[in-house]
Amino acid sequence: MNSLDDIWQSIMDKLSSQLTPTAINTWFSDCQPIELGEKRLVLQTSSDFKRNIILQRFGQTIRDALTDLFACEFDILVLVGDELDEYRREAPDDNLPEAAAYTFDRFIVGQSNKFAHAAAVAVSENPGTVYNPLFIYGNSGLGKTHLLLAIGQAIRERNPSVKIGYVKGDEFTNQMITSLREATQEQFRQRYRNVDLFLVDDIQFIAGKIAVQEEFFHTFNNIYEAGHQIVITSDRPPLEMVKLEDRLRTRFEGGLMADIQPPDLETRMAIIRNKGQGLGLVLSDEVVDYIAENLTNNIRQIEGVVHRLTAYRDIMDDSISITSVKRAIKDVIRTGLYIPTPDAIIAETARFFGIEESDIRGQRRSKNTAMARQVAMYLIRSLTNLSLVDIGELFDHRNHSTVLSSIRKVEELIKTDSDTAASVREISANLNSRGQ
Repeated sequence: MNSLDDIWQSIMDKLSSQLTPTAINTWFSDCQPIELGEKRLVLQTSSDFKRNIILQRFGQTIRDALTDLFACEFDILVLVGDELDEYRREAPDDNLPEAAAYTFDRFIVGQSNKFAHAAAVAVSENPGTVYNPLFIYGNSGLGKTHLLLAIGQAIRERNPSVKIGYVKGDEFTNQMITSLREATQEQFRQRYRNVDLFLVDDIQFIAGKIAVQEEFFHTFNNIYEAGHQIVITSDRPPLEMVKLEDRLRTRFEGGLMADIQPPDLETRMAIIRNKGQGLGLVLSDEVVDYIAENLTNNIRQIEGVVHRLTAYRDIMDDSISITSVKRAIKDVIRTGLYIPTPDAIIAETARFFGIEESDIRGQRRSKNTAMARQVAMYLIRSLTNLSLVDIGELFDHRNHSTVLSSIRKVEELIKTDSDTAASVREISANLNSRGQ
């Protein structure tokens, strides 16, 4: 699980397996997750009547789903109307997601993540004095967010009054845009610049956004110069973010950079056993070996398989055998293959080049727009199964020969121009990050 939204989606999946679509829409269409504390899930809905139904009819199912995910029991608090404002006034002054899963003792350490784990523990024990900033990078699903949040949990346990700011790169962007629209820039700045601990997840999404990078630069400096700790995660090192400003790159590289690699076989086996024990599964060595040998790159996929095995045991009254494991792995591998839509590719390409999607699709012929359009055509051809004719339809009905010419031009540039090659790699990486 990587966020509160992921956790809520898992809960909704379990409810959907037991309820009709009409029931889901009636009781949960306007129900939103607010916070997952160490022992409590906080929700918001629109009326007292819906709150009573959610708690009385579906409360136990929600609690069971949380127990399946985290192997511990949770309470449920459902807020209505102005109760959310009162709750937030009384809550700790930070926005750090809490969950029993995001702690150091639940993080399985192996050769692939040993250095990053040690650095994270050191930062949690001496924030602001060692390894500042700490920059953790690696592919999706390897535990970067887990370490980031574990640092926050550990520091807050030692000092409950600590002020923590947590944000994702794309959320920082959205919040800044909202502050400009609503003329609340000062409140936005103070939200992060006065914190004792600044945790930033997926920083790669601010690359290429000039105004956002400017704001982040000053936020970073304020926190750093005050001697407070900064921890950042990314799916790649700063050097590979071609649209990242040099002054930010040098600051990120000025601290400690720690990478996380895919787990080795021994670590994968430990993760499988640990997750199984937490869910009450007794897995044979044969089953553990089979999962570990067939899922090699992504911890999230490994955990997904173990959860599916729990479902086979509980719902289908099925024993945990190699047959059920093969079925679970087949499902995970199939759903884990992310194929971006053409619209997603065009949107990400437009974001990267700093232009409007309508310009890429239309007839504008400026050099930057033309290059963005050609790159988008190349990526759609490479990452989807659309024909040349279908691709042309997405770009104001261009004919297939124009599309082919654009694709061949980008293919040639990738071979001869390092900037084009790096740009295509970064757009592809951003698309992959959004899909996992």
